[in-house]
Amino acid sequence: MNSQFDKKRYKALDILRGFTLISMILYHGMWDLIYMAGFSVPWYGETPGYLWQQSICLTFILLSGFCQPLGRKKIRRALTVSGAGLLVTAVTLLFMPQNRVVFGVLTLIGSCMLFWALLEKRLSKVPALWGLAGSLFLFIFTRDTARGCLGFFGLQLLALPEELYANLFTAWLGFPFHGFFSTDYFPVLPWLFLYSAGAYLHRLMRESKCCASIWSWLETPGLIMHIPLLSWIGRNSLVIYLLHQPLLYGMLMIWQAVT
Repeated sequence: MNSQFDKKRYKALDILRGFTLISMILYHGMWDLIYMAGFSVPWYGETPGYLWQQSICLTFILLSGFCQPLGRKKIRRALTVSGAGLLVTAVTLLFMPQNRVVFGVLTLIGSCMLFWALLEKRLSKVPALWGLAGSLFLFIFTRDTARGCLGFFGLQLLALPEELYANLFTAWLGFPFHGFFSTDYFPVLPWLFLYSAGAYLHRLMRESKCCASIWSWLETPGLIMHIPLLSWIGRNSLVIYLLHQPLLYGMLMIWQAVT
């Protein structure tokens, strides 16, 4: 990988991450207003709200996988993110058990980072194009494991044994037991495969001759890629993620007290 690609990639990815994080904060703010303050926003619980939520998580997890080859001390980074996920779980269980977060997105990303850090040498032997195609196929094929089956876009091709849905460990894998509840549930399956797709996409772009022209276009002066605020948010995404919901809750409580 050449240094020019490295420099441009970091700036573009920071800003894309920042944009996605702002979208997520707005989505969670709407959730608080609807489910905690009693606002009525019918479209939020319907297809438009679902597509908004999916656009956030798909981009965030794919982008996290794309960044997997970057940086050093990958195991330490994975443990840090996993620890942040456990902190979110502990805080929600302690202060708002009715809205608890168990196996949320940070726990997932930390798990995926650790999986790749431990197996990266073996996974890197898979050709990038085949890895990307296979990961996307498996992501789609396992989308409904939480609902008890394998298939494509709601088409049930294979029912899974009920014995798989047994405990917290199986829930972490993607097979939640009866009665399991989390307001932010991202199990290993199917999301590990989307993360892997991002990692293989990075390799594919790195090996492609056209990648330099793509990133040069993204860095063209005047594009959104030069908004400093988005870049700053992207660089500090973990801290902002941990702080945004307490700040939203605090603002909502103050607003309710005043009104």
